[in-house]
Amino acid sequence: MFDTSFAITDLQFMLEGAWVTLKLTLWAMLIGTLAGLVLGLLRAVMPRATAPLSWLLDIFRSVPLLIQFVLFNSFNSIAGLNWTAFAVGCVVLGIYCASYCTEIIRGGVLAVPATVIRAARSLGLTFFQTLRHIVLPMAARVSFPGWINLTLGVIKDTSLVLWIGIIELLRASQTIVTRIQEPILVLCIAGFIYYVMSWGVARIGTMVEKRWQEND
Repeated sequence: MFDTSFAITDLQFMLEGAWVTLKLTLWAMLIGTLAGLVLGLLRAVMPRATAPLSWLLDIFRSVPLLIQFVLFNSFNSIAGLNWTAFAVGCVVLGIYCASYCTEIIRGGVLAVPATVIRAARSLGLTFFQTLRHIVLPMAARVSFPGWINLTLGVIKDTSLVLWIGIIELLRASQTIVTRIQEPILVLCIAGFIYYVMSWGVARIGTMVEKRWQEND
Protein backbone atom coordinates (compact mmCIF):
# COMPACT_ATOMS: atom_id res chain seq x y z
CA MET A 1 0.00 0.00 0.00
CA PHE A 2 1.27 3.47 -0.89
CA ASP A 3 2.40 5.35 2.19
CA THR A 4 4.02 8.77 2.25
CA SER A 5 5.09 11.43 4.71
CA PHE A 6 4.24 14.17 2.22
CA ALA A 7 1.68 16.48 3.82
CA ILE A 8 -0.57 19.29 2.64
CA THR A 9 1.74 21.76 4.36
CA ASP A 10 4.56 20.53 2.11
CA LEU A 11 2.43 21.23 -0.95
CA GLN A 12 1.67 24.70 0.36
CA PHE A 13 5.39 25.29 0.85
CA MET A 14 6.07 24.22 -2.74
CA LEU A 15 3.30 26.48 -4.04
CA GLU A 16 4.84 29.39 -2.13
CA GLY A 17 8.11 28.58 -3.87
CA ALA A 18 6.27 28.46 -7.21
CA TRP A 19 4.89 31.94 -6.52
CA VAL A 20 8.45 33.18 -5.98
CA THR A 21 9.40 31.54 -9.28
CA LEU A 22 6.60 33.40 -11.06
CA LYS A 23 7.57 36.72 -9.49
CA LEU A 24 11.19 36.26 -10.53
CA THR A 25 10.07 35.43 -14.06
CA LEU A 26 7.75 38.44 -14.21
CA TRP A 27 10.39 40.93 -13.07
CA ALA A 28 13.09 39.38 -15.23
CA MET A 29 10.93 39.52 -18.36
CA LEU A 30 9.79 43.07 -17.57
CA ILE A 31 13.38 44.29 -17.17
CA GLY A 32 14.63 42.25 -20.09
CA THR A 33 11.84 43.25 -22.47
CA LEU A 34 12.07 46.98 -21.78
CA ALA A 35 15.86 46.98 -22.05
CA GLY A 36 15.78 44.63 -25.03
CA LEU A 37 13.30 46.85 -26.86
CA VAL A 38 15.59 49.88 -26.62
CA LEU A 39 18.80 47.97 -27.30
CA GLY A 40 17.25 45.90 -30.08
CA LEU A 41 16.11 49.02 -31.91
CA LEU A 42 19.55 50.57 -31.54
CA ARG A 43 21.21 47.41 -32.84
CA ALA A 44 18.87 47.34 -35.86
CA VAL A 45 19.13 51.03 -36.71
CA MET A 46 22.82 51.60 -35.88
CA PRO A 47 24.58 48.22 -36.15
CA ARG A 48 28.12 49.57 -36.50
CA ALA A 49 27.84 52.19 -33.77
CA THR A 50 26.45 49.60 -31.35
CA ALA A 51 29.01 46.88 -32.11
CA PRO A 52 30.61 47.22 -28.61
CA LEU A 53 27.14 46.75 -27.13
CA SER A 54 26.76 43.54 -29.09
CA TRP A 55 30.04 42.26 -27.68
CA LEU A 56 28.89 43.07 -24.12
CA LEU A 57 25.59 41.27 -24.60
CA ASP A 58 27.45 38.27 -26.01
CA ILE A 59 29.19 37.96 -22.64
CA PHE A 60 25.87 37.66 -20.78
CA ARG A 61 24.59 35.13 -23.31
CA SER A 62 27.77 33.06 -23.21
CA VAL A 63 28.64 32.95 -19.50
CA PRO A 64 26.55 30.34 -17.63
CA LEU A 65 23.77 31.92 -15.63
CA LEU A 66 24.90 30.23 -12.42
CA ILE A 67 28.29 31.97 -12.65
CA GLN A 68 26.54 35.29 -13.18
CA PHE A 69 24.44 34.76 -10.06
CA VAL A 70 27.45 33.91 -7.92
CA LEU A 71 29.63 36.74 -9.24
CA PHE A 72 26.95 39.42 -8.94
CA ASN A 73 25.98 38.24 -5.48
CA SER A 74 29.65 38.44 -4.44
CA PHE A 75 29.95 41.90 -5.99
CA ASN A 76 26.83 42.92 -4.09
CA SER A 77 28.56 42.06 -0.80
CA ILE A 78 31.95 43.53 -1.74
CA ALA A 79 30.47 46.81 -2.98
CA GLY A 80 28.22 47.08 0.07
CA LEU A 81 25.06 47.47 -2.01
CA ASN A 82 23.02 45.49 0.52
CA TRP A 83 20.57 44.31 -2.11
CA THR A 84 18.33 41.43 -1.12
CA ALA A 85 18.88 38.04 -2.72
CA PHE A 86 15.57 38.48 -4.54
CA ALA A 87 16.69 41.82 -6.00
CA VAL A 88 19.98 40.27 -7.13
CA GLY A 89 18.09 37.42 -8.76
CA CYS A 90 15.76 39.82 -10.60
CA VAL A 91 18.63 41.99 -11.85
CA VAL A 92 20.77 39.11 -13.07
CA LEU A 93 17.85 37.38 -14.75
CA GLY A 94 16.74 40.71 -16.20
CA ILE A 95 20.14 41.38 -17.76
CA TYR A 96 20.25 37.81 -19.03
CA CYS A 97 16.80 38.24 -20.61
CA ALA A 98 17.79 41.62 -22.07
CA SER A 99 20.75 40.05 -23.86
CA TYR A 100 18.39 37.64 -25.62
CA CYS A 101 15.48 40.07 -26.07
CA THR A 102 17.84 42.46 -27.85
CA GLU A 103 18.52 39.92 -30.57
CA ILE A 104 14.89 38.79 -30.72
CA ILE A 105 13.67 42.35 -31.26
CA ARG A 106 16.53 43.19 -33.64
CA GLY A 107 15.60 40.20 -35.75
CA GLY A 108 11.95 41.25 -35.72
CA VAL A 109 12.78 44.79 -36.84
CA LEU A 110 15.09 43.60 -39.61
CA ALA A 111 12.36 41.23 -40.81
CA VAL A 112 10.16 44.18 -41.75
CA PRO A 113 10.55 44.62 -45.56
CA ALA A 114 12.43 47.73 -46.57
CA THR A 115 9.78 48.40 -49.22
CA VAL A 116 7.15 48.76 -46.50
CA ILE A 117 9.30 51.31 -44.66
CA ARG A 118 9.95 53.27 -47.86
CA ALA A 119 6.23 53.25 -48.65
CA ALA A 120 5.41 54.64 -45.21
CA ARG A 121 7.99 57.39 -45.57
CA SER A 122 6.70 58.25 -49.04
CA LEU A 123 3.25 58.77 -47.54
CA GLY A 124 4.67 61.50 -45.34
CA LEU A 125 5.21 59.60 -42.09
CA THR A 126 8.20 60.71 -40.03
CA PHE A 127 10.89 58.28 -38.90
CA PHE A 128 9.35 57.90 -35.45
CA GLN A 129 5.81 57.61 -36.82
CA THR A 130 6.98 54.86 -39.16
CA LEU A 131 8.71 53.16 -36.27
CA ARG A 132 5.67 53.37 -34.01
CA HIS A 133 2.85 52.60 -36.43
CA ILE A 134 4.53 50.33 -38.99
CA VAL A 135 7.80 48.78 -37.87
CA LEU A 136 7.10 47.93 -34.22
CA PRO A 137 3.67 46.31 -34.79
CA MET A 138 5.07 44.12 -37.57
CA ALA A 139 8.23 43.34 -35.63
CA ALA A 140 6.17 42.39 -32.57
CA ARG A 141 4.42 39.61 -34.47
CA VAL A 142 7.71 38.23 -35.74
CA SER A 143 9.40 38.47 -32.33
CA PHE A 144 6.54 37.20 -30.18
CA PRO A 145 7.15 33.42 -30.55
CA GLY A 146 10.82 33.89 -29.63
CA TRP A 147 9.79 36.03 -26.66
CA ILE A 148 7.41 33.32 -25.43
CA ASN A 149 10.14 30.68 -25.74
CA LEU A 150 12.49 32.91 -23.76
CA THR A 151 9.85 33.28 -21.03
CA LEU A 152 9.46 29.51 -20.82
CA GLY A 153 13.23 29.17 -20.51
CA VAL A 154 13.41 31.78 -17.75
CA ILE A 155 10.78 29.92 -15.71
CA LYS A 156 13.16 26.96 -15.58
CA ASP A 157 16.30 29.09 -15.19
CA THR A 158 14.91 30.61 -11.99
CA SER A 159 15.80 27.32 -10.29
CA LEU A 160 19.43 28.50 -10.26
CA VAL A 161 18.66 31.26 -7.74
CA LEU A 162 18.75 28.63 -5.01
CA TRP A 163 22.54 29.12 -5.07
CA ILE A 164 22.11 32.63 -3.66
CA GLY A 165 19.62 31.60 -0.98
CA ILE A 166 16.23 32.26 -2.59
CA ILE A 167 13.58 29.70 -1.74
CA GLU A 168 11.81 29.16 -5.05
CA LEU A 169 10.10 25.98 -6.24
CA LEU A 170 13.17 23.77 -6.65
CA ARG A 171 14.76 24.92 -3.37
CA ALA A 172 11.47 24.28 -1.56
CA SER A 173 11.35 20.82 -3.12
CA GLN A 174 14.91 20.03 -2.02
CA THR A 175 14.07 21.12 1.51
CA ILE A 176 11.12 18.73 1.61
CA VAL A 177 13.18 15.89 0.10
CA THR A 178 15.81 16.35 2.80
CA ARG A 179 13.13 16.03 5.48
CA ILE A 180 10.97 13.17 4.22
CA GLN A 181 13.49 11.36 1.97
CA GLU A 182 11.05 10.84 -0.90
CA PRO A 183 12.78 12.48 -3.88
CA ILE A 184 10.79 10.79 -6.67
CA LEU A 185 7.41 11.87 -5.33
CA VAL A 186 8.48 15.42 -4.48
CA LEU A 187 10.31 16.01 -7.75
CA CYS A 188 7.37 14.64 -9.74
CA ILE A 189 5.09 17.14 -8.01
CA ALA A 190 7.62 19.93 -8.64
CA GLY A 191 7.87 18.93 -12.29
CA PHE A 192 4.09 18.99 -12.60
CA ILE A 193 3.94 22.50 -11.11
CA TYR A 194 6.62 23.68 -13.57
CA TYR A 195 4.59 22.13 -16.37
CA VAL A 196 1.39 23.91 -15.29
CA MET A 197 3.19 27.28 -15.15
CA SER A 198 4.82 26.74 -18.54
CA TRP A 199 1.56 25.51 -20.06
CA GLY A 200 -0.19 28.65 -18.83
CA VAL A 201 2.39 30.92 -20.45
CA ALA A 202 2.32 28.93 -23.70
CA ARG A 203 -1.49 29.01 -23.73
CA ILE A 204 -1.54 32.78 -23.29
CA GLY A 205 0.94 33.08 -26.15
CA THR A 206 -1.27 30.93 -28.40
CA MET A 207 -4.32 33.05 -27.56
CA VAL A 208 -2.47 36.27 -28.39
CA GLU A 209 -1.26 34.92 -31.73
CA LYS A 210 -4.77 33.68 -32.55
CA ARG A 211 -6.21 37.11 -31.77
CA TRP A 212 -3.66 38.73 -34.09
CA GLN A 213 -4.63 36.33 -36.89
CA GLU A 214 -8.31 37.09 -36.41
CA ASN A 215 -7.62 40.82 -36.68
CA ASP A 216 -5.73 40.49 -39.98
